[in-house]
Amino acid sequence: MAKAQNPAFFCSNCGYESSKWLGQCPSCRNWNTFTEAPAAKKQGGGKRKDSRVQNLPVKIREILPESGRRTSTGSSEMDTVLGGGIVKGSMILVGGDPGIGKSTLLLQVCRNLASSGQKVLYVSGEESPSQIKLRADRIGEFPESLYLMCETDLEAIETQIDSLDPDTVVVDSIQTMFSAEASGVLPGSVTQVRAVTGALLRIAKGSGTTVFIVGHVTKEGTMAGPRVLEHMVDTVLYFEGESHSSYRVLRSAKNRFGSTDELGVFEMSGAGLSDVPNASAAMLEGRPESGSGSVVVCAMEGTRPLLLEVQALVCRSNLGIPRRQAAGFDYNRVNILMAVLEKRGGLKLSDCDAYINVAGGVRVREPAMDLAVCAAIISSFRNRPFDRDTVIFGEVGLSGEVRSVGMSDRRLSEAEKLGFGRAVIPAGSRSPGTKGKIEITGVRNVYDVMGLI
Repeated sequence: MAKAQNPAFFCSNCGYESSKWLGQCPSCRNWNTFTEAPAAKKQGGGKRKDSRVQNLPVKIREILPESGRRTSTGSSEMDTVLGGGIVKGSMILVGGDPGIGKSTLLLQVCRNLASSGQKVLYVSGEESPSQIKLRADRIGEFPESLYLMCETDLEAIETQIDSLDPDTVVVDSIQTMFSAEASGVLPGSVTQVRAVTGALLRIAKGSGTTVFIVGHVTKEGTMAGPRVLEHMVDTVLYFEGESHSSYRVLRSAKNRFGSTDELGVFEMSGAGLSDVPNASAAMLEGRPESGSGSVVVCAMEGTRPLLLEVQALVCRSNLGIPRRQAAGFDYNRVNILMAVLEKRGGLKLSDCDAYINVAGGVRVREPAMDLAVCAAIISSFRNRPFDRDTVIFGEVGLSGEVRSVGMSDRRLSEAEKLGFGRAVIPAGSRSPGTKGKIEITGVRNVYDVMGLI
């Protein structure tokens, strides 16, 4: 019988390890989060251990590069975020708020992969077979090569994977899985999540099976569980969206096989999720005909230009400290831009409430949004509408200057495609004139923007 190691204590919130129990975690400062977990026992041999091949060092120049072939998920938006499709043997973590559509998205991916001839195993630890069947009936007809398993025991799941030998495995969710090797710890704890993820990672790399795992998120929007979970997987995807909006956004926070700047847009309906190939037109739908504080900006999400509506509402405050709120844009950046407009532009905004919103429920962190936010604030403060046929983008510095941003040509082409006739851009990006059918106006500082409104 293998001898167990001395028990260790783990913080259930952040994963900090200690040889003794502590009332307060030294890392995250939370109280009463330490749990005792005996270390995993050494395996005394078995089928999986006997079949393991010893890895020997090889010269890097002798390693033959793989063909890099990717498998399409059946969704052009998801393929874009993944960098062109699924890489064989990769491990992909999908996170998002409860009810956002993670299970629906992966069930549709399983259907597409099974329809292309792959053998797919969908493992659910949160729902019963009848619940999943109800969702599947709304999505459409499923092929026979898709297998469903409702189980939380990792050892039972590994047995079925060895028996079926699937091409793709989906585990929903990682926080519900339980491994007997990390005995004495509840599912979802740091020890269990780490042990289960490690076992699934060995399956993915050893057999070439693609593994999707669903992860819960905290109230701050980050992935729940130990930070090592995101380090172990190859790709981390976040599925975002507002509860009142039908649009969902898929982002990549980590991708070993592609860019992390790409974005995919989906629309939720009764029949599941559908791709939104023309996201710019969808985001601008319902824009007011004439109203102050509404400006269209062209932001870049990776290599994809995206036209968005930036809305601002500025009004006099009855409070001692004015309220400032931002949805879809950095709140601290709004305060900086309002300070620049007051100091460099002469606008008295210190006694005004300000509310900034990016329509469509999209969150943008690009510096090119600065000029559009400033224009929306000026338009609302002066109660003068901005030209509806104009798109604007650029970065604003603390001196009030407007700085150039990258990929101006792609932004202008997207604006021209959607029928915009004028673009206000940094003067350093391009000389004033006309590009195609769109007129270009260059601005050097916030004074120039104020003169346009």
